[in-house]
Parts: sequence; structure tokens; C-alpha cells
Amino acid sequence: MAVLNRCSMRNAGTRICGLSFLLLGVLAMGFGQDTAATGAGRGRGGRGAPNSGANAPVLNYKLVDWPTEAKSTAGFPAGPWNFIQVASVAANTDGNILVLHRGAHPVMEFEPGGKFVRSWGDELFSEAKVVFVPAVNKTPEISGYSAVYGPPACTNCGAHAVRVDPQGNIWLIDATGHIVYKLNQKRDVIMRLGAKGVAGGGPKNFNLPTDIAFGPNGDLYVADGYGSARIVKFSKDGKFLLEFGKRGTGPGEFGLPHSVAVDAQGKVYVSDRDNGRIEVFDANGKFLSEWAGTGGYSAIDVTKDQQIWTGVVLRDLNGKPIGKLPGSGGHGGIAITASGDIYIGQLSGKVDKYAKQ
Repeated sequence: MAVLNRCSMRNAGTRICGLSFLLLGVLAMGFGQDTAATGAGRGRGGRGAPNSGANAPVLNYKLVDWPTEAKSTAGFPAGPWNFIQVASVAANTDGNILVLHRGAHPVMEFEPGGKFVRSWGDELFSEAKVVFVPAVNKTPEISGYSAVYGPPACTNCGAHAVRVDPQGNIWLIDATGHIVYKLNQKRDVIMRLGAKGVAGGGPKNFNLPTDIAFGPNGDLYVADGYGSARIVKFSKDGKFLLEFGKRGTGPGEFGLPHSVAVDAQGKVYVSDRDNGRIEVFDANGKFLSEWAGTGGYSAIDVTKDQQIWTGVVLRDLNGKPIGKLPGSGGHGGIAITASGDIYIGQLSGKVDKYAKQ
């Protein structure tokens, strides 16, 4: 096993080393963040639940090897890419795939065929990780998640979500940095939501945010999930509009609002992962319905033809399973391409590409 090592000096001489992106062989790593959430198996309503989609027909997709192997300096293939916990993936406006992982070079860009294009983002993410609150310290009123900073943490472990909005802007969420970035296609930061390194509630701060979605009019919906239990709505120019949700198990409440998506009519779909369900709201946060027993999905996304992927299960917008992919779910960020191919990131350190047949 050969690993390329990358070291840098950070903060008063502290020496931080991160694993780079090539690994010959298989490396299993667990940084503690989201390790129990890779599909429909967590929360109330796992794989055997009536609405889990486990018995849905398998759709006509093929799991293919992706991306293309890098080459060594001697010219031979160097083995699979080693993504350090793939937290999220997204399809860019040019058709390329953005892979967000928790290691050096946190944002990696590839052509659909698998050719590497570029990497960037080391300066954006915090060196901290989300951890589970032990059962002995847990109460119904508090979050089941906290964060650890400093030497016990890891390089870029704040990386949590990447999304591309309809205008082509790239959004990145640093969960443990409590901040959301908006970047243009030149990769310049043009907006920030939250204050880096400052946890809190209200209109100006987040507490371990998890995801972002975009309304048909450009409004922004941020899932403030690990530390808080709310969805925060902003205008397209970043003005706070409202928030909804609180911790609990009832209608409109959340155990962990992990992923969020919005349909063409402005309805908001929230994956309440720890309660094993999807909740549906109107654009102003009014609770409309819940899809109980779906399982604890980490990744959801609405398609252009107004269906919704919940992990590897495709549903109509009433929650009825239509079909499923021939594989397992992932942590976050389902990339849906114009050709219909699907990419799902895995915390095991890979990206699953499902080619539409």
C-alpha cells in the first residue's frame, strides 16, 4: 500500500498532515461523521419498512467504474482514486462532476467519462469533524451531534455538501465552520451565509449546517441540521426571510434535517434522517405531509421531470416508490446529469456512477 502524504503548517506552528488523493489498494477510514447514515437503514423505518422502497423494481441503470484511474510517472495505471470520505457530489453546468471529499484537494472535478480536470478548495473548509453525542449524554431536547476541533480532527472534515444552482453558481457547506459559500464558475467566493467559526441560531449564524436547496424564484433553503433542527430561508441575495422547524418527532419537527430539496411548485422536501422520514412543507414552512417509514436518507434531490431521488430510491412527489438503483445509498448530494446518469458519493471513499441504459 502506497499513500502520497501532504503536510502543511497551520496556526502557530501546528503541523497538520493530510492524506492526498491516490491510494494503491483499499483504505477504510472512519472520522466519526455520518458513519451510520448511508442510505435507507437509519432511523424509524429501515430497509424492511413498507415505504422504504426496498421492494421497488430495479431501474435500467448499470453501475460502472468511475473515475478513470490516474497514471503513475512510469505510465501505468496507479489504482483507484482515494477520496477521503466523499461527503457530496454535484453536476456542474458544463456537465462535469464535482466531488467533495474530506481530504486534501477537497473539491475535485472530473469529466463525465472520468478524466480528472482540476482540484481546489483547501482554503475553504475547517479542520474539525462532527461526532455523535454518547447515549449517556443525550436527552430529547439536545442535538445528537457535536464537533471536535484541533489535533483530534482531520483535514477538511468540515466539507459536507456541494450543490450547483440553476444559474450555475457553486455552493459549498462547511458544517463545522458553520458557513455556506456561494462561488461563481471562476471559483471566486461571491457570497457567504453564516459567520465562519461562529456557531449560533437566528438569522446570521448556523450550528453545523448540512445542505442547501434552491426555490424556483431563487430563494435559498439551508438545512441547519446537526447542531440546530431547522430550515432557514433566505432571498436569492442572502437576506434572511424566515425559519421553521424545531427538535422533536412530531409534524414539522426534526431529529436531523440532513438534506433538503425544492420542486418546481416551491414545495420543500426535508430528509429528517434521524426520524427516518421525509417531511414536506410549503414555501413558507407550513407543514403539509410526511412520508413515514422511508428510512433515514442522507441524500435527496428533485429531478427536472419532478420526481425525487431519496438515496437510491426514485419516488413521485407524493412519496410513492417508482424504482431503485442496483446499489446502496450515499451520504449526500446526488448528481443527476442531463444524460440521466446518476452519481452518488460514499463515505467509504468512492463515487458510484450509475449509467442510464
